[in-house]
Amino acid sequence: MAESVVNKIGKYEILGKLGDGATSAVYLAKDEFNDRQVAIKLVSQTALKDQNRGQLMHRLFLTEASLAGKLNHPHIVEIYDAVADEDNAYIVMEYVSGGTLQRFTRPDNLLAIGDVIEVIYKCARALDFATQIGVIHRDIKPANILVKDNTDIKVTDFGSAAITMTERTMVDGIGTPAYMSPEQHLNLPLNLQTDIYALGVVMFQLLTGRLPFTADNIAGLAHQILNADPPLPSEIRQDVPSEIDVVVRRAMARDQSVRYMTWEQFAGDLAAIAAGVPLPKHGVLDTEKFNTLRTLSFFKSFGDVELWEVLRFSEWVDVAKDEVIIKEGDPGDFFGIIVSGEARVLRKRRLLSLLKSGECVGEMAYLSGADMPRSADVVAATDLRMIKIGVKKLEHASEICRLNFDRTYLRILVERLAAANSKLAGI
Repeated sequence: MAESVVNKIGKYEILGKLGDGATSAVYLAKDEFNDRQVAIKLVSQTALKDQNRGQLMHRLFLTEASLAGKLNHPHIVEIYDAVADEDNAYIVMEYVSGGTLQRFTRPDNLLAIGDVIEVIYKCARALDFATQIGVIHRDIKPANILVKDNTDIKVTDFGSAAITMTERTMVDGIGTPAYMSPEQHLNLPLNLQTDIYALGVVMFQLLTGRLPFTADNIAGLAHQILNADPPLPSEIRQDVPSEIDVVVRRAMARDQSVRYMTWEQFAGDLAAIAAGVPLPKHGVLDTEKFNTLRTLSFFKSFGDVELWEVLRFSEWVDVAKDEVIIKEGDPGDFFGIIVSGEARVLRKRRLLSLLKSGECVGEMAYLSGADMPRSADVVAATDLRMIKIGVKKLEHASEICRLNFDRTYLRILVERLAAANSKLAGI
Protein backbone atom coordinates (compact mmCIF):
# COMPACT_ATOMS: atom_id res chain seq x y z
CA MET A 1 0.00 0.00 0.00
CA ALA A 2 1.43 3.40 -0.99
CA GLU A 3 2.40 5.79 1.78
CA SER A 4 0.06 8.76 2.09
CA VAL A 5 1.63 12.16 1.34
CA VAL A 6 1.48 14.73 4.14
CA ASN A 7 1.17 18.29 2.81
CA LYS A 8 0.20 20.13 5.96
CA ILE A 9 0.30 19.59 9.73
CA GLY A 10 -1.79 22.14 11.58
CA LYS A 11 -0.75 25.58 10.31
CA TYR A 12 2.60 24.32 8.98
CA GLU A 13 3.30 23.65 5.29
CA ILE A 14 5.29 20.42 4.89
CA LEU A 15 8.43 20.70 2.74
CA GLY A 16 9.57 17.07 3.03
CA LYS A 17 10.20 14.15 5.33
CA LEU A 18 13.37 14.08 7.41
CA GLY A 19 13.06 10.61 8.88
CA ASP A 20 10.92 7.79 10.23
CA GLY A 21 10.93 6.12 13.63
CA ALA A 22 9.01 3.21 15.08
CA THR A 23 6.36 5.47 16.60
CA SER A 24 6.79 8.83 14.86
CA ALA A 25 7.89 10.61 11.70
CA VAL A 26 9.83 13.88 11.47
CA TYR A 27 9.02 16.43 8.77
CA LEU A 28 10.66 19.61 7.54
CA ALA A 29 8.07 22.39 7.50
CA LYS A 30 7.71 26.13 6.96
CA ASP A 31 6.54 28.35 9.80
CA GLU A 32 5.09 31.22 7.79
CA PHE A 33 4.28 33.39 10.82
CA ASN A 34 7.89 33.41 12.10
CA ASP A 35 9.47 33.01 8.65
CA ARG A 36 11.62 30.01 9.55
CA GLN A 37 11.99 26.32 8.82
CA VAL A 38 11.03 23.96 11.62
CA ALA A 39 11.14 20.23 12.30
CA ILE A 40 7.85 18.59 13.27
CA LYS A 41 7.75 15.25 15.07
CA LEU A 42 4.38 13.71 14.29
CA VAL A 43 3.45 10.91 16.67
CA SER A 44 1.80 7.93 14.99
CA GLN A 45 -1.92 7.66 15.74
CA THR A 46 -1.48 3.89 15.64
CA ALA A 47 1.11 4.13 18.43
CA LEU A 48 -1.07 6.43 20.54
CA LYS A 49 -4.06 4.10 20.24
CA ASP A 50 -2.11 0.88 20.69
CA GLN A 51 -3.55 -1.15 23.54
CA ASN A 52 -0.13 -2.02 25.00
CA ARG A 53 2.01 1.06 24.25
CA GLY A 54 -0.56 3.82 23.89
CA GLN A 55 -0.35 4.97 27.52
CA LEU A 56 3.45 5.04 27.39
CA MET A 57 3.46 7.04 24.14
CA HIS A 58 0.98 9.49 25.64
CA ARG A 59 3.24 10.04 28.66
CA LEU A 60 6.35 10.51 26.51
CA PHE A 61 4.51 13.04 24.36
CA LEU A 62 3.36 14.98 27.42
CA THR A 63 6.89 14.98 28.83
CA GLU A 64 8.41 16.49 25.70
CA ALA A 65 5.48 18.88 25.21
CA SER A 66 5.86 20.19 28.77
CA LEU A 67 9.39 21.39 27.95
CA ALA A 68 8.27 23.81 25.22
CA GLY A 69 9.87 27.19 25.87
CA LYS A 70 11.90 25.96 28.88
CA LEU A 71 15.09 24.42 27.48
CA ASN A 72 16.46 27.63 26.01
CA HIS A 73 20.15 26.87 25.60
CA PRO A 74 22.39 27.25 22.52
CA HIS A 75 23.24 23.53 22.61
CA ILE A 76 19.73 22.16 23.11
CA VAL A 77 17.17 21.93 20.32
CA GLU A 78 14.46 24.45 21.10
CA ILE A 79 10.88 23.19 21.34
CA TYR A 80 8.58 25.87 19.93
CA ASP A 81 5.16 24.32 20.25
CA ALA A 82 3.22 21.13 21.03
CA VAL A 83 -0.25 20.28 19.77
CA ALA A 84 -2.60 17.41 20.52
CA ASP A 85 -6.01 17.46 18.84
CA GLU A 86 -8.47 14.94 17.42
CA ASP A 87 -6.39 14.44 14.29
CA ASN A 88 -2.74 14.68 15.35
CA ALA A 89 -0.22 14.89 18.17
CA TYR A 90 2.99 16.68 17.22
CA ILE A 91 5.97 18.64 18.54
CA VAL A 92 7.32 21.67 16.63
CA MET A 93 11.07 22.09 17.08
CA GLU A 94 14.08 24.02 15.88
CA TYR A 95 15.38 22.60 12.59
CA VAL A 96 19.06 21.58 12.61
CA SER A 97 20.32 20.72 9.14
CA GLY A 98 23.58 18.84 9.77
CA GLY A 99 22.35 15.38 10.75
CA THR A 100 23.43 13.53 13.91
CA LEU A 101 26.69 12.47 15.55
CA GLN A 102 25.97 8.89 14.50
CA ARG A 103 28.05 9.25 11.34
CA PHE A 104 31.14 10.02 13.45
CA THR A 105 30.96 6.71 15.33
CA ARG A 106 32.43 4.69 12.43
CA PRO A 107 36.14 3.77 12.62
CA ASP A 108 36.70 5.23 9.14
CA ASN A 109 35.05 8.58 9.93
CA LEU A 110 36.22 9.61 13.42
CA LEU A 111 36.49 13.20 14.59
CA ALA A 112 39.84 14.71 15.61
CA ILE A 113 40.43 14.21 19.33
CA GLY A 114 40.17 17.96 19.97
CA ASP A 115 36.79 18.01 18.23
CA VAL A 116 35.56 15.14 20.43
CA ILE A 117 36.49 17.18 23.52
CA GLU A 118 34.56 20.15 22.07
CA VAL A 119 31.44 18.11 21.37
CA ILE A 120 31.36 16.36 24.75
CA TYR A 121 32.07 19.59 26.63
CA LYS A 122 29.16 21.35 24.92
CA CYS A 123 26.88 18.39 25.64
CA ALA A 124 27.95 18.45 29.31
CA ARG A 125 27.22 22.16 29.66
CA ALA A 126 23.83 21.72 27.95
CA LEU A 127 22.85 18.78 30.15
CA ASP A 128 23.99 20.72 33.22
CA PHE A 129 21.56 23.46 32.19
CA ALA A 130 18.78 20.88 31.82
CA THR A 131 19.62 19.40 35.23
CA GLN A 132 19.34 22.82 36.85
CA ILE A 133 15.70 23.05 35.77
CA GLY A 134 15.03 19.51 36.93
CA VAL A 135 15.42 17.50 33.71
CA ILE A 136 17.34 14.21 33.31
CA HIS A 137 17.47 13.21 29.63
CA ARG A 138 17.78 9.40 30.09
CA ASP A 139 18.45 8.62 26.42
CA ILE A 140 21.75 10.30 25.54
CA LYS A 141 23.28 8.70 22.42
CA PRO A 142 24.85 9.93 19.16
CA ALA A 143 21.51 9.74 17.34
CA ASN A 144 20.09 12.28 19.82
CA ILE A 145 22.88 14.82 19.32
CA LEU A 146 22.46 16.95 16.20
CA VAL A 147 25.33 18.64 14.39
CA LYS A 148 24.66 22.23 13.37
CA ASP A 149 28.12 23.01 12.01
CA ASN A 150 31.46 21.30 12.68
CA THR A 151 31.51 20.94 16.49
CA ASP A 152 28.45 23.15 17.06
CA ILE A 153 25.96 20.61 18.43
CA LYS A 154 22.45 20.48 19.87
CA VAL A 155 21.03 17.82 22.19
CA THR A 156 17.56 16.69 21.14
CA ASP A 157 14.74 14.23 21.92
CA PHE A 158 13.78 14.91 25.53
CA GLY A 159 10.72 12.68 25.20
CA SER A 160 12.32 10.12 27.51
CA ALA A 161 13.31 12.70 30.10
CA ALA A 162 12.63 12.36 33.79
CA ILE A 163 11.38 15.68 35.13
CA THR A 164 12.37 15.73 38.77
CA MET A 165 10.38 18.82 39.71
CA THR A 166 6.98 17.44 38.77
CA GLU A 167 4.54 14.98 40.27
CA ARG A 168 4.11 13.15 36.97
CA THR A 169 4.92 9.45 37.29
CA MET A 170 8.34 8.53 35.89
CA VAL A 171 8.30 5.93 33.12
CA ASP A 172 10.75 3.11 33.87
CA GLY A 173 12.68 1.03 31.34
CA ILE A 174 13.37 3.98 29.05
CA GLY A 175 16.68 4.31 27.22
CA THR A 176 18.91 2.65 24.65
CA PRO A 177 20.57 -0.41 26.28
CA ALA A 178 24.17 0.19 25.12
CA TYR A 179 24.16 3.69 26.65
CA MET A 180 22.15 2.92 29.79
CA SER A 181 23.87 3.24 33.16
CA PRO A 182 24.09 0.27 35.55
CA GLU A 183 21.40 1.80 37.74
CA GLN A 184 19.16 2.25 34.69
CA HIS A 185 19.49 -1.46 33.83
CA LEU A 186 18.54 -2.29 37.42
CA ASN A 187 15.54 0.08 37.39
CA LEU A 188 16.97 1.94 40.37
CA PRO A 189 16.20 5.62 41.13
CA LEU A 190 18.03 7.89 38.69
CA ASN A 191 19.81 11.20 38.99
CA LEU A 192 22.05 13.27 36.71
CA GLN A 193 24.79 10.61 36.94
CA THR A 194 22.86 8.36 34.55
CA ASP A 195 23.26 11.02 31.83
CA ILE A 196 26.95 11.41 32.76
CA TYR A 197 27.42 7.66 32.23
CA ALA A 198 25.66 7.78 28.84
CA LEU A 199 27.74 10.75 27.69
CA GLY A 200 30.85 8.83 28.76
CA VAL A 201 29.77 6.00 26.43
CA VAL A 202 29.22 8.51 23.60
CA MET A 203 32.70 9.95 24.22
CA PHE A 204 34.22 6.45 24.12
CA GLN A 205 32.41 5.72 20.85
CA LEU A 206 33.42 9.00 19.19
CA LEU A 207 37.07 8.37 20.14
CA THR A 208 37.24 4.71 19.08
CA GLY A 209 34.50 4.01 16.54
CA ARG A 210 33.03 1.21 18.68
CA LEU A 211 30.91 0.74 21.78
CA PRO A 212 32.61 -0.20 25.07
CA PHE A 213 30.33 -3.22 25.50
CA THR A 214 28.65 -5.40 22.87
CA ALA A 215 26.59 -8.58 23.14
CA ASP A 216 24.14 -10.68 21.13
CA ASN A 217 21.20 -9.76 23.35
CA ILE A 218 20.13 -7.19 25.95
CA ALA A 219 20.64 -9.60 28.87
CA GLY A 220 24.25 -10.22 27.84
CA LEU A 221 24.85 -6.50 27.35
CA ALA A 222 23.38 -5.68 30.76
CA HIS A 223 25.60 -8.34 32.37
CA GLN A 224 28.72 -6.71 30.94
CA ILE A 225 27.65 -3.19 31.95
CA LEU A 226 26.95 -4.40 35.48
CA ASN A 227 30.08 -6.52 35.91
CA ALA A 228 32.86 -5.79 33.40
CA ASP A 229 35.33 -2.92 33.02
CA PRO A 230 35.34 -1.28 29.58
CA PRO A 231 38.63 -1.05 27.68
CA LEU A 232 40.48 2.24 27.73
CA PRO A 233 40.06 4.35 24.56
CA SER A 234 43.86 4.38 24.10
CA GLU A 235 43.85 0.57 23.82
CA ILE A 236 41.84 0.99 20.61
CA ARG A 237 43.09 4.36 19.34
CA GLN A 238 46.75 4.80 20.24
CA ASP A 239 46.86 8.60 19.89
CA VAL A 240 44.34 9.09 22.72
CA PRO A 241 46.20 10.76 25.65
CA SER A 242 46.11 9.09 29.07
CA GLU A 243 44.31 12.15 30.49
CA ILE A 244 41.34 11.36 28.25
CA ASP A 245 41.40 7.71 29.34
CA VAL A 246 41.00 8.89 32.93
CA VAL A 247 38.00 11.11 32.10
CA VAL A 248 36.18 8.41 30.11
CA ARG A 249 36.82 5.77 32.79
CA ARG A 250 35.49 8.07 35.53
CA ALA A 251 32.41 9.10 33.52
CA MET A 252 31.60 5.41 32.95
CA ALA A 253 32.39 4.14 36.45
CA ARG A 254 29.92 1.48 37.62
CA ASP A 255 30.21 2.74 41.18
CA GLN A 256 28.33 6.02 41.41
CA SER A 257 30.62 7.19 44.24
CA VAL A 258 33.53 6.99 41.77
CA ARG A 259 31.66 8.42 38.78
CA TYR A 260 31.52 12.20 38.33
CA MET A 261 29.04 13.57 40.85
CA THR A 262 28.31 16.77 38.92
CA TRP A 263 28.45 18.10 35.38
CA GLU A 264 30.79 20.81 36.69
CA GLN A 265 33.40 18.17 37.56
CA PHE A 266 33.06 16.43 34.19
CA ALA A 267 33.17 19.67 32.18
CA GLY A 268 36.04 21.01 34.28
CA ASP A 269 38.23 18.00 33.49
CA LEU A 270 37.41 18.32 29.78
CA ALA A 271 38.33 22.01 29.85
CA ALA A 272 41.62 21.21 31.60
CA ILE A 273 42.46 18.76 28.80
CA ALA A 274 41.55 21.34 26.15
CA ALA A 275 43.82 23.91 27.78
CA GLY A 276 46.73 21.71 28.79
CA VAL A 277 47.05 18.63 26.59
CA PRO A 278 48.52 18.98 23.07
CA LEU A 279 45.68 18.05 20.73
CA PRO A 280 45.08 18.51 17.00
CA LYS A 281 43.19 21.82 16.91
CA HIS A 282 42.87 25.10 15.03
CA GLY A 283 43.55 28.07 17.35
CA VAL A 284 41.85 28.04 20.75
CA LEU A 285 39.08 25.48 21.29
CA ASP A 286 35.61 26.79 22.23
CA THR A 287 35.89 24.57 25.30
CA GLU A 288 38.98 26.44 26.46
CA LYS A 289 37.49 29.84 25.59
CA PHE A 290 34.21 29.17 27.40
CA ASN A 291 35.90 27.88 30.52
CA THR A 292 38.21 30.91 30.50
CA LEU A 293 35.22 33.28 30.35
CA ARG A 294 33.72 31.55 33.38
CA THR A 295 36.89 32.25 35.40
CA LEU A 296 37.21 35.96 34.53
CA SER A 297 35.87 38.40 37.13
CA PHE A 298 34.34 40.54 34.38
CA PHE A 299 31.87 37.76 33.49
CA LYS A 300 30.97 36.59 37.00
CA SER A 301 27.32 37.73 36.64
CA PHE A 302 26.87 36.04 33.24
CA GLY A 303 25.02 32.72 32.94
CA ASP A 304 26.13 29.90 30.63
CA VAL A 305 23.68 30.87 27.89
CA GLU A 306 24.99 34.44 27.79
CA LEU A 307 28.63 33.27 27.81
CA TRP A 308 28.05 31.07 24.75
CA GLU A 309 26.48 34.12 23.10
CA VAL A 310 29.54 36.24 23.92
CA LEU A 311 31.72 33.58 22.27
CA ARG A 312 29.66 33.85 19.08
CA PHE A 313 30.08 37.59 18.57
CA SER A 314 33.54 38.17 20.07
CA GLU A 315 37.00 37.82 18.57
CA TRP A 316 39.99 36.42 20.44
CA VAL A 317 43.25 38.17 19.58
CA ASP A 318 46.86 37.66 20.64
CA VAL A 319 48.90 40.85 21.03
CA ALA A 320 52.70 40.97 21.20
CA LYS A 321 54.54 42.97 23.86
CA ASP A 322 54.79 46.72 23.03
CA GLU A 323 52.13 46.44 20.32
CA VAL A 324 49.56 49.27 20.31
CA ILE A 325 46.04 48.02 21.08
CA ILE A 326 44.29 51.40 21.10
CA LYS A 327 45.65 54.70 19.72
CA GLU A 328 44.61 58.06 21.14
CA GLY A 329 42.32 59.93 18.73
CA ASP A 330 41.14 56.84 16.83
CA PRO A 331 37.38 56.17 16.68
CA GLY A 332 36.10 53.92 19.45
CA ASP A 333 34.36 51.08 17.66
CA PHE A 334 35.36 48.19 19.97
CA PHE A 335 36.25 47.38 23.54
CA GLY A 336 38.04 44.41 25.06
CA ILE A 337 38.61 42.27 28.12
CA ILE A 338 42.11 41.05 28.92
CA VAL A 339 42.29 37.27 29.24
CA SER A 340 45.98 37.00 30.11
CA GLY A 341 48.93 39.38 30.27
CA GLU A 342 49.05 43.10 31.07
CA ALA A 343 48.53 46.42 29.24
CA ARG A 344 49.63 50.01 29.95
CA VAL A 345 47.24 52.96 29.60
CA LEU A 346 49.19 56.07 28.50
CA ARG A 347 48.30 59.69 27.86
CA LYS A 348 50.99 61.86 26.28
CA ARG A 349 53.40 58.99 27.14
CA ARG A 350 52.51 59.30 30.84
CA LEU A 351 51.44 56.07 32.55
CA LEU A 352 47.88 56.33 33.85
CA SER A 353 47.26 52.70 34.87
CA LEU A 354 48.25 49.08 34.39
CA LEU A 355 45.49 46.67 33.31
CA LYS A 356 45.58 42.97 34.18
CA SER A 357 43.66 39.78 33.44
CA GLY A 358 39.87 40.24 33.75
CA GLU A 359 40.01 44.03 33.32
CA CYS A 360 38.46 45.92 30.41
CA VAL A 361 40.11 47.98 27.71
CA GLY A 362 38.53 50.86 25.76
CA GLU A 363 35.17 50.55 27.52
CA MET A 364 34.17 54.17 26.75
CA ALA A 365 33.46 52.97 23.22
CA TYR A 366 30.57 50.99 24.75
CA LEU A 367 29.56 53.39 27.53
CA SER A 368 29.46 56.53 25.38
CA GLY A 369 27.04 55.04 22.86
CA ALA A 370 28.85 56.81 20.01
CA ASP A 371 32.12 56.66 18.06
CA MET A 372 33.94 58.97 20.47
CA PRO A 373 37.67 59.42 19.77
CA ARG A 374 39.97 57.44 22.06
CA SER A 375 41.29 59.54 24.95
CA ALA A 376 44.47 57.50 25.60
CA ASP A 377 46.86 54.93 24.17
CA VAL A 378 46.72 51.32 25.36
CA VAL A 379 49.91 49.31 24.78
CA ALA A 380 50.66 45.66 25.59
CA ALA A 381 53.05 45.58 28.55
CA THR A 382 53.55 41.84 27.99
CA ASP A 383 52.40 39.35 25.41
CA LEU A 384 48.66 39.22 26.02
CA ARG A 385 45.42 37.63 24.89
CA MET A 386 42.29 39.73 24.65
CA ILE A 387 38.62 39.28 23.87
CA LYS A 388 37.68 41.94 21.34
CA ILE A 389 34.02 42.95 21.03
CA GLY A 390 32.66 45.28 18.35
CA VAL A 391 30.17 47.82 19.70
CA LYS A 392 27.83 47.27 16.73
CA LYS A 393 27.89 43.49 17.27
CA LEU A 394 26.91 43.87 20.91
CA GLU A 395 23.95 46.04 19.86
CA HIS A 396 22.51 42.94 18.14
CA ALA A 397 22.99 40.67 21.17
CA SER A 398 20.07 39.44 23.27
CA GLU A 399 18.56 41.80 25.80
CA ILE A 400 19.73 39.72 28.77
CA CYS A 401 23.29 39.62 27.40
CA ARG A 402 23.37 43.42 26.99
CA LEU A 403 21.87 43.80 30.47
CA ASN A 404 24.74 41.75 31.91
CA PHE A 405 27.28 44.03 30.21
CA ASP A 406 25.45 47.08 31.60
CA ARG A 407 25.41 45.65 35.12
CA THR A 408 29.09 44.70 34.93
CA TYR A 409 30.20 48.13 33.75
CA LEU A 410 28.03 49.79 36.41
CA ARG A 411 29.76 47.65 39.04
CA ILE A 412 33.19 48.59 37.64
CA LEU A 413 32.35 52.31 37.66
CA VAL A 414 31.14 52.11 41.27
CA GLU A 415 34.34 50.29 42.28
CA ARG A 416 36.46 52.94 40.53
CA LEU A 417 34.57 55.80 42.17
CA ALA A 418 34.96 54.16 45.58
CA ALA A 419 38.70 53.72 44.97
CA ALA A 420 39.03 57.35 43.84
CA ASN A 421 37.15 58.64 46.89
CA SER A 422 39.36 56.58 49.19
CA LYS A 423 42.45 57.99 47.52
CA LEU A 424 41.18 61.57 47.88
CA ALA A 425 40.35 60.97 51.51
CA GLY A 426 43.86 59.71 52.12
CA ILE A 427 42.70 56.26 53.22
